[in-house]
Amino acid sequence: MNVKSILTKDTINLHLKGTTKEEIINELLDVLVAANKIQDRASAYTAVMDREQKMSTGMKHGIAIPHGKSITIHELVACIGVSDKPVDFDSLDQAPCRIFIMTLSPLEKTGPHLQFLAEISLLFKSAEKRAEILQADTPETLLHILTE
Repeated sequence: MNVKSILTKDTINLHLKGTTKEEIINELLDVLVAANKIQDRASAYTAVMDREQKMSTGMKHGIAIPHGKSITIHELVACIGVSDKPVDFDSLDQAPCRIFIMTLSPLEKTGPHLQFLAEISLLFKSAEKRAEILQADTPETLLHILTE
């Protein structure tokens, strides 16, 4: 799995404005719609929110990974958003989040989704990487940080 094959400058928003979990999820879905990665926004929203109700996808260190599976998704899609302000995402460490990675994948394929999450999670174990991501000023810079 190659992060660069999944993420493009069109799937990155460096200035999310939402102040709640639901607003952030909606902004990330808007990114995927604008990039022509998803066609059925309503089913994607339902998939992500259903997953969120089972257990929050707020992780640690200011990172959340909202995700879902849907029959309307035919291959793994993902986007990254960075919030200008910390957002309460009901995280494992109770800290607010500023970095959001959304993935949507087909119901029947778990491999690509798990590979992508594993690759992304390695990147975010580094406090230095997280700081670089928060300071990225262009989508291209963020992509470079993720793939260097």
